[in-house]
Amino acid sequence: MRVDVVSIFPDYLAALDLSLVGKARQRGLLDLRVHDLRDWTTDRHRTVDDTPFGGGAGMVMRPDVWGLAIDEVLGLPDGAGVRPGAHLIVPTPSGEVFTQRHAENLASAEQLVFACGRYEGIDARVAEHYRSAGVTVHELSIGDYVLNGGEVASLVMIEAVARLIPGMVGNPDSLVEESHGAAGLLEYPVYTKPPSWAELEIPEVLLSGHHAKIERWRRDRALERTAQRRPDMIAALDVASLDKHDLALLGELGWVPGPEGLVRA
Repeated sequence: MRVDVVSIFPDYLAALDLSLVGKARQRGLLDLRVHDLRDWTTDRHRTVDDTPFGGGAGMVMRPDVWGLAIDEVLGLPDGAGVRPGAHLIVPTPSGEVFTQRHAENLASAEQLVFACGRYEGIDARVAEHYRSAGVTVHELSIGDYVLNGGEVASLVMIEAVARLIPGMVGNPDSLVEESHGAAGLLEYPVYTKPPSWAELEIPEVLLSGHHAKIERWRRDRALERTAQRRPDMIAALDVASLDKHDLALLGELGWVPGPEGLVRA
């Protein structure tokens, strides 16, 4: 996969050289390139923003500068057209909330281009233009809060996507039962050595070696944790995917099957 990140603060993306993402770059699993937006400016002040039409506070990032940058990283200036499988991602607090489903879908893309806005954001015509040009455009938010720019959000999304690329994570089984996976639950509590710490003991079942009982215990704890912390995820579960034990436990937690899924009793 090729990933391009365009920012006026390219050094902000230095974290991409660390941990698993950095190793993936070294191994050639990820072709990750960071670009300085000001390299596409045409004036001596390297201007990337201007005042908003209609008035108001703050500055808006210019579409002409962004257009030159995105055209080049997408390979459009050579006349070859939009690169197949290219996605333009614009982090913005006004975007759709980024989820694990987005990460899974983007993990199969050939190229991701992250446009890191600053100030009051990027001129809205940029997203409109590239959609009309045939580029798949995603305006995405990582949560209900506002950051100073799109760099932090890009780091979050790149890591979420990159760890799903085959070969990225050493043990792919570790991706199966984690939070927000295909089961639609938060992950169960995990423990390691020592078995006794701060007068707290490891749950006895985890020391039993009885794999079926361990699997059931983990499933139950995942259901309990999700019901407590993310009831919206319980409501979204497919009732047909739940066994009798699941339904009995959820009943104890106050959830029963309704006409369109699980509802609070």
